[in-house]
Amino acid sequence: MSELIIVRGGGDLASGVIQKFHRSGFRVVVLEVKNPSFIRRSVCYGEAVYQREVILEGSKAVLAHEVEEACKILDGGDIAVIVDPCGDTIKKLKPLAVVDAILAKRNLGTKIHMAPITIGLGPGFSAGRDVDIVIETMRGHDLGRLIFSGEAKKNTGIPGVIEGYGRERVIYSETHGIIKNIRDIGDTVKKDEVVALVGNTEVRSPLTGVLRGIIRDGYSVSKGFKIGDVDPRKDQQQNCYTISDKARSIGGSALEAVLYLRRKI
Repeated sequence: MSELIIVRGGGDLASGVIQKFHRSGFRVVVLEVKNPSFIRRSVCYGEAVYQREVILEGSKAVLAHEVEEACKILDGGDIAVIVDPCGDTIKKLKPLAVVDAILAKRNLGTKIHMAPITIGLGPGFSAGRDVDIVIETMRGHDLGRLIFSGEAKKNTGIPGVIEGYGRERVIYSETHGIIKNIRDIGDTVKKDEVVALVGNTEVRSPLTGVLRGIIRDGYSVSKGFKIGDVDPRKDQQQNCYTISDKARSIGGSALEAVLYLRRKI
């Protein structure tokens, strides 16, 4: 498994990493939780947990229920997705590298000794202690920078600003309950239009634009949970179905980190 990369997490930013490695000829296994809460579901390889197969920008991810099945998927040239939040698969497959792309803003169990190369995305990791390299995930001049000692910048809790809108464009649940989607990803919505229900509570769009992401129908959410994202650029509907600039940048940095460290093994 000298060309195997295991990526913990299959969300939208992680998918930029996954696709970059897969396109570059590496074998890629994605580890996910049982019920992931993706917002930008249309650009997440981890959606294979629900759909069994996902094709994103020419790369296909397929759900595997055991390591042997994952190996067959890899042999077929595709990405394998396994439900394994604890990372037990890592010991079985012995990959070249483990990339923690969960983006939990804290370390959920990745250790520097898990593989010859270990990489952590964003805050929550210390390079040289938890992982070999940390990759900066905050937008700005340092986005994608490789950090060989220390940590990434602290999470500000403020979403990226698009046409002057930051936190305002994100939809949070006002109550707890089961979500029922009324509008879908890619739909053009108006400010205050009802896009979903959480229980009997209406969820309204905070502004006019394109519904770039909304959590899966039937998901159980809590009060204050992030459930949607509106892009004010109504002419950018195609962005709902392609990997973001930020994810591509981080993916390129993860590839650089592995190639750089592989020379030193």
